[in-house]
Amino acid sequence: MALSTQINIMVLLPMFLLTGGLSLAIVMDTFIPRQQRRILLIIMILVFSLILQNMLDYTMTIHPVGNLRLIGGVYGYCVRPIILALFITLIDPEKQHHAAWILSGLNGLIYLTSFFTHLTFWYEDNHFQRGPLGFTCHIISFVLLLWMVQYSTNTFRRERRFESAIPILCVVHIIVATAADVFLSETYYISFLTIAIIISCIFYFMWLHFQILRQHERALQAEQRIQIMMSQIQPHFLYNTLSTIQALCRIDPDKAFDTLGKFGVYLRQNIKSLTNSEQIPIEQELQHTKVYAEIEMIRFPSIHVEYTINDTDFTVPPLTVQPLVENAIRHGVRIRKNGLVSVTTDTDRNYHYIIIRDNGKGFDAEAALNADSSHIGIRNVRERVEKMCGGDLTIDSEIGVGSTLTIRIPVTKSETGTGN
Repeated sequence: MALSTQINIMVLLPMFLLTGGLSLAIVMDTFIPRQQRRILLIIMILVFSLILQNMLDYTMTIHPVGNLRLIGGVYGYCVRPIILALFITLIDPEKQHHAAWILSGLNGLIYLTSFFTHLTFWYEDNHFQRGPLGFTCHIISFVLLLWMVQYSTNTFRRERRFESAIPILCVVHIIVATAADVFLSETYYISFLTIAIIISCIFYFMWLHFQILRQHERALQAEQRIQIMMSQIQPHFLYNTLSTIQALCRIDPDKAFDTLGKFGVYLRQNIKSLTNSEQIPIEQELQHTKVYAEIEMIRFPSIHVEYTINDTDFTVPPLTVQPLVENAIRHGVRIRKNGLVSVTTDTDRNYHYIIIRDNGKGFDAEAALNADSSHIGIRNVRERVEKMCGGDLTIDSEIGVGSTLTIRIPVTKSETGTGN
């Protein structure tokens, strides 16, 4: 008996420390939205009450007092689905999740009948007896657990895989803990299921922080899009283009009118990229690139940009090709009497390719990827292609000869399935 008591205390003390420590962390953590913090605190209060209920049940097995054990048992069976419903609400607190709460309420009503029927459970000579509806809590909880996994996966399907595994991990160890409580005869101060719920709270606290990190990353990406746009709309380009249009107004009004229209399209597309966090069809990005290149070819008649488009069935982040073509023109082919930039798209079984070649003066590829001031657009493109597409950008540049920049974007499973 002394050994059993020691084991119980060894299990109970860490659970109190974890519950108390996590509750304090939730209260102090101002990064988690207030509504989700409130839900987590409610869960922690209910978990703490479950620990007390477990202790009461253990004590009543040795020193029964009236109907206290029955009252505690009914409370435990009623609260567990409520905690799972709160976990579901935690995933998306903006929705009401009526079905989860209806199931939890139905479970509670069924177990309340234990005070006057033997439908769910009762105690005979202080020994637990299960009725025909005794597994109602387990069945409803299992349904809520499956719902929690599916809802988490659907809501955060774009997030990293290890994050989406957290709800699944919680479900697995809750199911294992429930089975241990049902099939193991040994009684402890605290049930395996209560321990699993406490651990789930810790996991979900970590999961919330992962979501905050993702939101922070998206905010940084939005800020980066602003920086990219500003880096592309350089003051000298604006002034030079307007000066070109002004000069054309005297010698070729029709061409000036056409150039002004292209300039408006160029500005509109760059500004649109500020609010566009999604990828766009490569054709749309190429169209924006062509508008930019046409303006530059008006300003610099010795420059020519050509296109070989063999693949258009994929998407890219906005401002992917255009900054690279701009870099090739501004820092490469302007020095040539016959400056040439070529843009090629192609594909194989594994990748979509975008290749930008020029016969310019070349540059230091390592310096470009380290984002020196003259090639910051290359670094921005590389980072967005890696984060948004899982692709990469490689540079092959030779001083005095020219440069080749290659973007590789993996072919997705859905594309493979359609025969691409």
